[in-house]
Amino acid sequence: MENDTGWYREKGSEGRRVTLRYLTKQSIEDIAIGAAVLGTGGGGDPTLGRWMALAALEEHGPCPLLSVDEVDDEALVVPSGMMGAPTVLAEKIPGGTELDSAFELMEQALGRRIEATMPVEVGGVNSLLPLVLALRKGIPVIDADAMGRAFPEVHMTSFHLDGLPPGPAAIADEKGNGVLLYPKDGTWYERLARDLTIQMGCSVAVLDYPLSGQQVKQSGILSTLSLAEQWGSLLRQARGDGLDPAGVLMEKTGALPLIRGKVTDVDRRTDGGFTKGALDLEGIEDWRGKNLQLSFQNEFLVARAGEEVLASTPDLITVLDNETGLPITTEAIRYGMRVWALAFPCHPKWRTERGIDVVGPRCFGYDFEFVPAELRRGVRK
Repeated sequence: MENDTGWYREKGSEGRRVTLRYLTKQSIEDIAIGAAVLGTGGGGDPTLGRWMALAALEEHGPCPLLSVDEVDDEALVVPSGMMGAPTVLAEKIPGGTELDSAFELMEQALGRRIEATMPVEVGGVNSLLPLVLALRKGIPVIDADAMGRAFPEVHMTSFHLDGLPPGPAAIADEKGNGVLLYPKDGTWYERLARDLTIQMGCSVAVLDYPLSGQQVKQSGILSTLSLAEQWGSLLRQARGDGLDPAGVLMEKTGALPLIRGKVTDVDRRTDGGFTKGALDLEGIEDWRGKNLQLSFQNEFLVARAGEEVLASTPDLITVLDNETGLPITTEAIRYGMRVWALAFPCHPKWRTERGIDVVGPRCFGYDFEFVPAELRRGVRK
């Protein structure tokens, strides 16, 4: 490929030639599934993101995916996605103009061309919308994000952990409204952006954390789109081979089973720009006599068996369909569904003292300390 952007490297960090990789239809299908597993029930409906990404692929051609080794240190990289309540996003489907508007606002604010984008979180629709934007603007997507999962608040990123500023941040809605924010820090960014999101209909496009390539390399969580693709492919192949997809995922990834059960109650509401609530699971098959409650704020945050906490943020809690192994988001789960609930260890950045201060249980109002899921007594290993 001709180097017409002038910013990606001709050689990798070890002197080898770099070959740009292009995402295919199957890549997008697999990323959609794997990202929803990593997204812990949040990040928006992956089906919506898949449809939009496939349509953009059909219209604009292949989408280049770059590892961070292929990004020049001085390149301008700006993450992109949607902010708001997933329940609203499922009804107020983005048309793409919101992303374009936010992109143009950001370029105007920075006074230079954005050379690449990336997901700020690997989860649901927010893993795929950067692909849509990249295809529309003719720029690549970087194989990284800033969470290694999905979190509900915009400052809950590895960039914030490293003290990188979130602004300027560009926010746009489908009505033609656009706002530029210059917040003092990530905490203020969440407060200001959340209020704006509510006023703009609880679902907006956001570009924030403008970074250099070097900053992405230092502070990003790398290769997460590739990981999502790998997990999605694993589940797809397991279904094709007639195997138990959840069982294969546990075997290959070391995921910890919390329960195999039936959904007996769902309490879900839109509150403060989030989808909040809890669901109750009653054990089936080998899990009869067991019960589990999952609490969520966009994402699943806590798993409890009675008073015993089995897993909590920042570790990942994911719900999969019992038969297909497909991940189920918090806005899509329904009474009567048969599911697996699994726990995964989070990225090591979140298990640091600083990480726990930003995304630990107490940040969401829970009165207990974080304990890694693999050390909890009630979790089966």
